[in-house]
Formats: sequence, C-alpha cells, structure tokens
Amino acid sequence: MILKNLIGTAVIVALMFIVSAFAYNSKNEETHKNLPSENKGFAVLELFTSEGCSSCPPADQLLGEIEKQYKNQHLYILSYHVDYWNNLGWKDKFSSAENSKRQLHYSQTLQTQIYTPQLVINGKKEFVGSDRYAVEKAIQKALLTSSNSKIDLSANISQKNITVKYKTAQNTSQYKILITLIKKKASNAIQRGENEGRHLVHWQIVHQQNQISLEKTSEGTTDFKLPENFDATNWEIIGMIQNVKSGEILGSEKVSF
Repeated sequence: MILKNLIGTAVIVALMFIVSAFAYNSKNEETHKNLPSENKGFAVLELFTSEGCSSCPPADQLLGEIEKQYKNQHLYILSYHVDYWNNLGWKDKFSSAENSKRQLHYSQTLQTQIYTPQLVINGKKEFVGSDRYAVEKAIQKALLTSSNSKIDLSANISQKNITVKYKTAQNTSQYKILITLIKKKASNAIQRGENEGRHLVHWQIVHQQNQISLEKTSEGTTDFKLPENFDATNWEIIGMIQNVKSGEILGSEKVSF
C-alpha cells in the first residue's frame, strides 16, 4: 500500500511539473510575440571628457566599442571635451566653454556634481563614463522603453559652409532642437598633464552645437562653418529634441555626408 501511494504521488508530481513547464513556455512564447518586430527605442549618450583627465581614456575607449557594438541600433554618441581641465597642465584642442556649460546645465537638472568622465543617457540619468556595466544596462533599458520622436535631417556642403535642414513634429517653447556637427574619430599625442606621453584616440567629438527654440516653428535651417581639412567621410550631423526644463531628450537622428 505504501509503495502504491508513493507511485501515485510521483505521477501527480510529474504531471504538475509538465503542466507548469508548458505554462511557462506558453507565457514566454506569448511575451516574445508581444515584442515589437522592430525596436523603436533610442539611446543618446553624451560623454563629458578631457585630454587632461587621466580617468577619461577608458571612457573614450568604451564609447568607441559601444559605437561599433550598436552600429545597427538607434544609438547616438556625442563626446563633449570640457575646458576646465585646460589650466591643469594640458590644453585640450577639442575642448570648448560651450561644452562645459552644457555639463553645468545637466548638473542643475540632474542635481549631480560636475566631474569627468561623466556620461548622460537620454538627458535623464548619469553615470561614470567608464562604468561599462552601468552604461550598457542603461542603453538596453533606453532602447527597450523609449519612443523616438521623429526628426527629418538633411545636410548640404558648400565651399565655406555646411547647411542643415531640419523638421520635427514639435512646435512649442517647451522644446528645443540641438543640431551638432560631429567629428567621428581623431587622435592626439599628449605632451603634458596627467596623460603625458600617451597617444589618445577619441570618438564622436562635438565640434559645434547649434541650439534652436521650437517655440515658433518646427522646421528650418542652421549653418556651420566648414572645418579645416574637412573630410566628409569622418563627419556627421546629429539632431536631438530636448525638453528645455527637464533636460529629457525626446528623440534623435543623424545624417552623414
């Protein structure tokens, strides 16, 4: 009798396991079916860095690796070289006061300290720029949960200027569009400062950024002076729509020459 009861119990347990496994697989299949066939999310990565900062090269390198890894995704990288390191032994030729001001804006909206390397994702969260785990986790979340507001971009090169034409669905003072001229890759030999003797490689360098209010119009043009020794294959334009107060980025797009 005891053996018979044990056999019966074993059969019941086995049946319960089969039913549970079937339910689990069915749930997973249903979840998979509910995923969009094409991911509409996006991730904008803004790195604040400097050639004068010894902690920055790993963050610069990480950006280069991420760009290659996510080249087929809606991922946009902007590397802002700040100027407040310039008085500490080495002047970063890619730096500007405008880049430092943008980081200051984020420090106010995100209520965080100013430091390098700092990475801001979609204008909403910030991390140490060399923290691979935190950065990649935030990228995955952004790609899965965000919704990319459409921007139409086109760029025309003349003898002296680059003219960018933009159009969005936004038309309110709450938002602005940022059109940025990006140099995809550059390197420099560092002769002084914390990185003395190193040959640094940079990706997605912000050359100039034009910020335009969308209060009165949702389309228009903006110009950039053609950089010296301009090579169209090593430059691109990135456009972003940003909430003026919160700093949140609603959408982004890029165009190559």
